[in-house]
Amino acid sequence: MSASKNFALVGAAGFIAPRHFKAIKDTGNILIAACDPHDSVGVIDSYFPDAAFFTEIERFDRHLEKLRRGDEENRPHYLSVCSPNYLHDAHVRLALRAGADAICEKPLIITPHNLEALVQLEEETGRKIYNVLQLRVHPGVVALKEKLRAEPLRNKADVVLSYVTRRGAWYKYSWKGSMEKSGGVAMNIGIHFFDMLMWLFGDVEGAILHQRDPRRLAGSLELERARVRWFLSVEEDDLPEACAEDGTFAHRSLKIDGEEFDFSDGFTDLHTMVYQDILAGNGYGVDDARPALELVHSLREAEVVNSAFDSHPFLKRR
Repeated sequence: MSASKNFALVGAAGFIAPRHFKAIKDTGNILIAACDPHDSVGVIDSYFPDAAFFTEIERFDRHLEKLRRGDEENRPHYLSVCSPNYLHDAHVRLALRAGADAICEKPLIITPHNLEALVQLEEETGRKIYNVLQLRVHPGVVALKEKLRAEPLRNKADVVLSYVTRRGAWYKYSWKGSMEKSGGVAMNIGIHFFDMLMWLFGDVEGAILHQRDPRRLAGSLELERARVRWFLSVEEDDLPEACAEDGTFAHRSLKIDGEEFDFSDGFTDLHTMVYQDILAGNGYGVDDARPALELVHSLREAEVVNSAFDSHPFLKRR
């Protein structure tokens, strides 16, 4: 059995951090240090109570640098980046300067033209940047990709993607409600779905935006092997009636040629699977993350086009 690896983590008080704590523990590794300006991080006790903790990024940086210059057994091998979107770029750079590989939550960065600088830093440091593209390891999505690959050539698939997840009034006042800090709805809740669609159906050949406001986004995509109508929203009013009846506040749907593809289950251990893949010498890097980032960034400035024939069904009911 290979020796355990040392992990550090930035963004320890955030929503997604516990999935990373669990993945580190599940893969038999150790969290040696964590950082967050907020100190509501008692969840660490359930996983790594002995991990050093810092509320100041400068002290965290200094600690990692000290470990890097020390014995091999104590140095950080990976830094998991779970901080707000606008800080991902800086914290990935911190990881590589500390002699660690970076495992960064999506989106890798907000502005795609900064990707080249990260690639250069990988070359300079000899370290690697990984992006958490967890839907690429979802068993159902993997099986769907194999099914699509095995099918003979045909006309482009008709795909309808719907994702609505309620976010309350707090959303507007948090960093997630700021276009400059989050990249908007498409980056916050849509980036992994766009990545999945392109992973399944090929590169973008065309994109049209049908609606854009701070809480929802909708449009259509022309991919190599599919035409996609998509709708993303954090507005409770956009939830289907069935959700209100069930008392649920999220709706996730993918229809391919009229057939519903159910991938609502199987999300519990996806981060652990991502970590296993990376530790096995695989994982998804900068070039894998690039296409979806470029697409989502382009939507920020795209002209909104009113088009009835290729718009998402949720727009027609509004």
